[in-house]
Amino acid sequence: MLVIRLSRMGKNKQPTYRLVISEKNKDPWGNSLEILGNYNPRTNPKTINLNAERIKYWIGKGAQTSATIHNLLVDQGIISATKRKVSTIKRSKTAATTAKATASTPATAPEEQK
Repeated sequence: MLVIRLSRMGKNKQPTYRLVISEKNKDPWGNSLEILGNYNPRTNPKTINLNAERIKYWIGKGAQTSATIHNLLVDQGIISATKRKVSTIKRSKTAATTAKATASTPATAPEEQK
């Protein structure tokens, strides 16, 4: 299956990204079928150069997009859809944080009788 995703480039602590299309199980830093654009989040405003025609072509051929790329394409108006949730929180982590929150709140003391 083909996937459109980001491939990190640039120096240490100065990332820039390429939008590449490649096989899902292949390394994103290895050979790709085509470079579809680039993205630099460190500039103000963020620099985004996309080849919209080629992106639409590959999506039409059945290529999937990563969640981050999907949201980026929705922001740019290349595709019309709702945004996807990018990160997920494991159930064990949410259970631990809610248990910690309930333990840290003080219990209400019974009212003193007069």
